[in-house]
Amino acid sequence: MYAEERQEHILRAARAIGRVDVGELAAELDVAPETIRKDLTALERVGVLRRVHGGAIPVERLGFEPPVAARDVVLTAEKERIAKAAVAELPDEGAVLIDAGTTTARLGDLMPTDRELTVVTNALSLAGRLAAFPNLTVLLLGGRVRGRTLASVDPWALSALSGIYVDLAFLATNGVSVERGLTTPDPAEAAVKTAMVAAARRVVLLADHTKVGRDHFARFAELDAVDLLITDTGLDERTAAELAEAGPRVQRV
Repeated sequence: MYAEERQEHILRAARAIGRVDVGELAAELDVAPETIRKDLTALERVGVLRRVHGGAIPVERLGFEPPVAARDVVLTAEKERIAKAAVAELPDEGAVLIDAGTTTARLGDLMPTDRELTVVTNALSLAGRLAAFPNLTVLLLGGRVRGRTLASVDPWALSALSGIYVDLAFLATNGVSVERGLTTPDPAEAAVKTAMVAAARRVVLLADHTKVGRDHFARFAELDAVDLLITDTGLDERTAAELAEAGPRVQRV
């Protein structure tokens, strides 16, 4: 097992059970405890785990929201597959909303050049990439920029969203569950996401399997507000069926 695979396994385990132990991981993965300690240090440096005595816990348990750079290097293959599947949902013409997020951001490199689209987004880095496409009209929502996510929020963004209606919104989320719907740690971002749902004829949620079953502070939509959830095959079929029963069509890629 390569270091990247081992670290991804450790992160999944930490998020699933809330804590990982150095000794248990070393025995499970058949490596030296020092190797596990180095893995935990690497994961802490990118902001997804916090070291504690004897092991580590995911940052979500501490109330932290990892910055964009930390989240962007996790589950990259899964996010790429999700983004590629999302391209198939783009209309031939019209307007779309793209929410700020590390999975939605991958649409920026995959946008087709054979159709005229208006793209509205609150993601600064995504708007910059999309502006280079001559066939796209890119509208960046104004407002306060959250340093943690590089997303624009607050009244200016909400005012702009209240005056538009698009064919499709691609949403990101920190958590999704049957019980709580779609949630995110920050109320300001939740308000923008709620406005995006209201501004779209169809809503497509892009979320890797680690987001499923996790709940955060601010709820921004119920599951039945989502038309399609695109996730990866790390989500088991039973859970996918439970989500589909609550509202959206679920596509595992």
